[in-house]
Amino acid sequence: MTKLNLLRAAAVAILAQCSTLALALDPLSYARYDQVKTSAVHMDLKADFSKKTLSGFAELSLNWLDKSARMLDLDTRDLSISKVEAQDAAGQWKAVPFTLDKRDAEKGQAMHVKLSSQPQKVRIHYRTTPTATALQWLAPVQTMSGKRPFMFSQSQNIEARSWVPLQDTPAVRFTYSARIQAPQGLRVVMSADNDMKATGKGGWRFNMPQPIPSYLLAIAIGEIEARELGPRTGVYAEPKRIDAAAWELADTEKMVAAAESLYGPYRWGRYDMLVLPPSFPIGGMENPRLTFLTPTMIAGDRSLVDLIAHELAHSWSGNLVTNASFKHWWLNEGFTNYVTTRILEKIYGEEVANMNLQLEQEEALSSLASIAPAKQALITKDADSSSEHYTDDVLAYAKGAWFLRTLEQRAGREVFDPFLRGWFDQHAFQSVTTERFVRYLRKNLLEKHPNVLTEAELEEWLYGAGIPASAVRASSQRLAALNTARDAWLKGDLKTSQLDTKQWTANEWMKFLNDIDQKATAAQLKELDQAFALGRTTNNEVAFRFYRAAINAGYRDIRQPLQAFLMSVGRQKFVVPLYTGLRKNPQDKTWAEAVYSKARERYHPATQKSVDKQMARK
Repeated sequence: MTKLNLLRAAAVAILAQCSTLALALDPLSYARYDQVKTSAVHMDLKADFSKKTLSGFAELSLNWLDKSARMLDLDTRDLSISKVEAQDAAGQWKAVPFTLDKRDAEKGQAMHVKLSSQPQKVRIHYRTTPTATALQWLAPVQTMSGKRPFMFSQSQNIEARSWVPLQDTPAVRFTYSARIQAPQGLRVVMSADNDMKATGKGGWRFNMPQPIPSYLLAIAIGEIEARELGPRTGVYAEPKRIDAAAWELADTEKMVAAAESLYGPYRWGRYDMLVLPPSFPIGGMENPRLTFLTPTMIAGDRSLVDLIAHELAHSWSGNLVTNASFKHWWLNEGFTNYVTTRILEKIYGEEVANMNLQLEQEEALSSLASIAPAKQALITKDADSSSEHYTDDVLAYAKGAWFLRTLEQRAGREVFDPFLRGWFDQHAFQSVTTERFVRYLRKNLLEKHPNVLTEAELEEWLYGAGIPASAVRASSQRLAALNTARDAWLKGDLKTSQLDTKQWTANEWMKFLNDIDQKATAAQLKELDQAFALGRTTNNEVAFRFYRAAINAGYRDIRQPLQAFLMSVGRQKFVVPLYTGLRKNPQDKTWAEAVYSKARERYHPATQKSVDKQMARK
């Protein structure tokens, strides 16, 4: 090929890349990050608990990619913008015009900042609303002490725009700093370098030196104590919960070391955790340097620490290598579920890991009946133009992990482990797509080991419905033994008093309750409750599955503890299915609605939204 033709080919490739980038802009963001990208954010905010607002300014440092661009498009949701300033060449701040588009129910409002040049920094002065979708402001009564209020954020997926005006897309990564003013006596923590000895005098100050996507912006303010767990690990929690939290999370340092032995150095400095009040809507949020955790994982026996392994795993899959848009969600959660199992195996052994994995796979298979086939793929071939084309976000956890496990089983760990570590190393602090992973997969695994996976199998895993028939199911000897007892008990051949549960782990109880759901009678559920006090268990994963089975069986003697559970736990994974089950039976529907009317104010806005949808259905 001549030099001229080489230049032409290069030009065509560049144009194609630019065209692809333009077509692939995140449909859930108004940002034109093909023209300008945020490289850093500084927040100077004051928390007002009486008004339930954050107010101040956000300063964006900008990297202009298109030299002709003169517009900065940002994502906002229900923010009150007072003014916007741009910094000129002399370092002076000057007001610049801006407009806000009509509000979109899903995406919020586009903010357009009109500029006459390409300033390096823009400062937006604003105030949040009390109904900001990312923030929950708790009254003192909703905390453990009942004395002081509490506030926390949940920015994933696209809720950061409700408390900071920015380019709210995982395709844009930035460093950040902050100064937060809060009422005296309340500690502020963020997904940054928290100082356990800080006093907050002059404002609480933070710095996040590694670039993150906007959904990992996080803040919490409240009565919070800190406790060291190891040289680089610690836990924050309400004073009355700090001892229990520190005991439950004692193995965290071991988990970090185990993950590093598999996938390379931990690149975020410290790994701390914050145990939030019960209204936190999910199990955990992998905010870098400060994982947010539900208190429902504190069982008093360290039986639910797989949640910690999962959130820690995100330090490699998700936080370090991020899905470029939420269409590619499986690159985040599927990879993380796979890494979680490997961490658990490293620390607790193969049998514990297999029990977790078998339970995960069984629950994924049972979920297929309620998921439309088109939503069962890891990703669709549709253009990334709307969230309507996205697949089921829950199934992606187990199916994505199953796909990676299949590659591992066929290639062998001596081949697969370096392959996966290479993916993390070569794409660290980048946002990636499925297409990019497939290119890496073909070049670094399949071309060298073509027998690992055929193109037809790859197509089926990525774009097909369900779980491929060739997938090997995990098998735990302990869970296999449990099946015999379960079948005999359901048939009545084995009495409840004869169930040998003394050595059962939480996973065994969860499997047993999953398996008998919609099969056991109300009388059988009553016997279980009387024999094992399942309605009073402190293990919330076990309690949820027992309550679900009891509701489906029509066992109503559990209403008192069930109401207490629904009033004190705000995790969507638990409360949404329970309300859904209760509303199926006319005898339970009215009772459920009455409970929800009392409990609703205790839930996070995301949980309220999910349950409201259920309640609106006839």
